[in-house]
Amino acid sequence: MISVHRAEDRFQGGDRDVGVLSRHAFSFGGFYDPDNLRFGAILACNEERLAPGAGFDEHPHSHTEIVTWVVEGELTHRDSTGHATVVRAGDLQHLGAASGVRHVERNDGDGPLTFLQVWLAPLEPGGEPSYTIVPGIADSTPYALPAAGAMLHVRRLAAGERTAVPDAARVYVHVTVGGVRLGDEELEAGDSVRITGEKGLELVAAETAGSAEVLIWELSA
Repeated sequence: MISVHRAEDRFQGGDRDVGVLSRHAFSFGGFYDPDNLRFGAILACNEERLAPGAGFDEHPHSHTEIVTWVVEGELTHRDSTGHATVVRAGDLQHLGAASGVRHVERNDGDGPLTFLQVWLAPLEPGGEPSYTIVPGIADSTPYALPAAGAMLHVRRLAAGERTAVPDAARVYVHVTVGGVRLGDEELEAGDSVRITGEKGLELVAAETAGSAEVLIWELSA
């Protein structure tokens, strides 16, 4: 089964008055859809746009694996375990909330910030919080999240270039930059696809100038 979800169909949240625009792919916060609670381990996929000086003040998380991917700008992160970092485009940030952690996310830069944040359910609750940052993650280096039974593949494609979609029980595809084609479906930045039980699929970058960037989540049954 292949289910395409368009960027414009996401639920819009946040607060424009304070420079925060959020787009939610799944039920989140005040937005509740009983038929759209999760996909495999993925509980949330939020596209966040923060104006300079805007952000999320300190707030708690627990029993959640949180992966952040910066598309544009710089994200300032601070958490209750003592980490203070700046996450830039192409960097991968992974916060394992485990039994509990608090953090702050802000745009302390001069330009706009866009990032994608994915929340995944752990296979086992509890444990100690963890933090990992991978600067400039390469296409050929998948990032494993064994705590959630998941693997993240980053694909950057030149015009017309192809890449295989993993033959996994479930696959979640999100286009961050440019456009790609999956079968007969044309996908643009912000579009996502939920794939269940399919094999032999390919993504093909659009025949236009520039390149495409796609995040591919390989999820266990």
